[in-house]
Amino acid sequence: MTTTHHLKSRAELFHSLHTPGHPLVLPNAWDAASARVIEEAGAAAVATTSSGVAWALGAADGNHADGNHADRDEVLRALARIVAAVDIPMSADIEGGYADDPDGVAETIRGVLAAGAVGVNIEDSQGSALRDTAEQSARITAARKAADEAGVPLFIHARTDTYLRNAGGLSETLDRAAAYLAAGASGIFVPGVTDPALVAELASAIDAPLGILTGPGAPSVPELAAAGPARISIGGALAESAYALVRRGARELLERGTYDSFGEAIAYGEFNALMRG
Repeated sequence: MTTTHHLKSRAELFHSLHTPGHPLVLPNAWDAASARVIEEAGAAAVATTSSGVAWALGAADGNHADGNHADRDEVLRALARIVAAVDIPMSADIEGGYADDPDGVAETIRGVLAAGAVGVNIEDSQGSALRDTAEQSARITAARKAADEAGVPLFIHARTDTYLRNAGGLSETLDRAAAYLAAGASGIFVPGVTDPALVAELASAIDAPLGILTGPGAPSVPELAAAGPARISIGGALAESAYALVRRGARELLERGTYDSFGEAIAYGEFNALMRG
């Protein structure tokens, strides 16, 4: 059973891993097995990718007119299994909070804590647009209040999609960052930015840990780290690569009857031993 003291200690450790210039590097997991493999690879913490979790549950990522594609309760059950599979701190990507209003976001946070995670990403995207800054701030405040009431210093990584959605430049990003921090965020996540000069400008101007999203085609982690972010994640890229292998291997097997795509697999015995803990 996860105690408040245990969650508090995990949350404090997770906070301490965010160091500008020496960032927390987070490969993103989508199920218990991927989380265990990431831990075994040497990660100090692990975060979920909302897209990967949704896909594994048979749903699309993101939201539509009537709410999120993925069911919140199913996501939280998956999160609990992922947390139980590792001994390192876990952060959960909860999209926009899986809720229509701040009270619903607070309910989601209580579920996240019950699952054993000590961090969350909350994004300000709503469909293809961004939520009003005041509306998003209210959602962050509700998340912070729920965590405080539980006695856990939850790391709230407030994501703004200004660059990702072409919905604003530096000024809009900094305004939103300031509002989200005032509302109770612990750090600011700005996906869509990998230019080291811009990363450095954001890291210098935001008075909190800065998180960025990287991936194929972006500068290397050491190059990005030198620009001053405190956190670098890969998002859904690992899940996308894994599913690409599934498609490639399935096509090879069905079309040619050969097995070359499976050459770099983790051996059954090794993987089974890893999952036994």
